[in-house]
Amino acid sequence: MIRFYQAANLPDAYLLVDLLDHAGVASQVFNQNAQAGVGELPFTHAYPEIWLEHRYDVHVARKVVDEFERSDADVGTVYCGSCDESNPGNFELCWSCGDAL
Repeated sequence: MIRFYQAANLPDAYLLVDLLDHAGVASQVFNQNAQAGVGELPFTHAYPEIWLEHRYDVHVARKVVDEFERSDADVGTVYCGSCDESNPGNFELCWSCGDAL
């Protein structure tokens, strides 16, 4: 196993593990419960970590992480066709009226 990535939070770590799994890369989340120790541990030691089971998957995993990080920055804005309310580009339903975007 090889330590590959340190996520900002646990939900991001699990999203990435799921994306890696869909790309055929076996990985696991470590430090799942370490945030409970912040104060006793430095906060940088409590971040969730993603470990790859095989070193040869690093290149594929890097592409998955790059796309994940890029998608966070480029969400844009989408306007609802029903109520004309603005929504983040990654929403599938309008936050205001609930209709599909």
